Amino acid sequence: MPTATANELVERYADYIKDRVIITTGVSPNSLGAYFVQTIAKARPAWLILASRDVKKAEKTQAAIAASHPDIKTRIIQVDLESLQSVRDAAAVVNSWSDIPVVDVLVNNAGMLVDDYSVTVDGVERQLAANHLGHFLFTNLIMDKILASKAPRVVNVSSEGHRLNQFRFDDYNFEDGKTYDILRAYGQAKTANILMATSLAQKLGQKRGAIDRVLGNKEGRPDYIPQMLPIEKGTATHVYAAFDPGLSAHNGSYLLDCHVADPLVDTIKPWATSPFEAEKLWRLSEKLVGQKFSY
Repeated sequence: MPTATANELVERYADYIKDRVIITTGVSPNSLGAYFVQTIAKARPAWLILASRDVKKAEKTQAAIAASHPDIKTRIIQVDLESLQSVRDAAAVVNSWSDIPVVDVLVNNAGMLVDDYSVTVDGVERQLAANHLGHFLFTNLIMDKILASKAPRVVNVSSEGHRLNQFRFDDYNFEDGKTYDILRAYGQAKTANILMATSLAQKLGQKRGAIDRVLGNKEGRPDYIPQMLPIEKGTATHVYAAFDPGLSAHNGSYLLDCHVADPLVDTIKPWATSPFEAEKLWRLSEKLVGQKFSY
């Protein structure tokens, strides 16, 4: 299956995509997220919710879906993952939808790279905020709708970039920029994606079958690190993570090239899967967003 394409897996999992409500963050044209939603549209999901900071870019992806699959219902939600207030506003909108009472699949796909050090209005280094903290808050704020699904699934998109740095609990803001390095900041954020998945699996794995997993395909690397897979294969792991029914036995697992990664063979670092580190990050994330989430 590592050589499968997204289109091939959509055909394989069509019955598991049909009639599902799927929210995907980061859906700008020509991105992994855009290719993912355009590909799964052919399997007739109930709704494709496109979450994006830039509404105009999301509208282009929405138009592409409509052009090839005019009968598929889509909706755009604006969210700036660097702003906790924007995330809260977006989650409130999702929770207000009476015509969409459940969210079957949430794909936390959006990500960013920042060359120069800067912090958000909330005082958090921007890569950490956009890649992890915004998704942490958004996921938890819409959790009631996720748990209302008969087969809920949350997917965090990480990458092999997590190997670049463990999470810096004592200095996640890089001494206020004095020691900032783009790759170490990226690695910290990608490690956080995996630790969040580990925490959610621990906390919610027994609740109505809630499943959280993280994928780390090679397409998730920074632009200037050579990418190893064409987009139709890079997004195959998105489809696999979101819809493969066999993954229910691998809650919280790290996926690489359409398989459950083996830490003895594959490239996952132990600091990214430690239950202790995961709980520590969960508590820090709660502190940073100013809200506790108990499950």
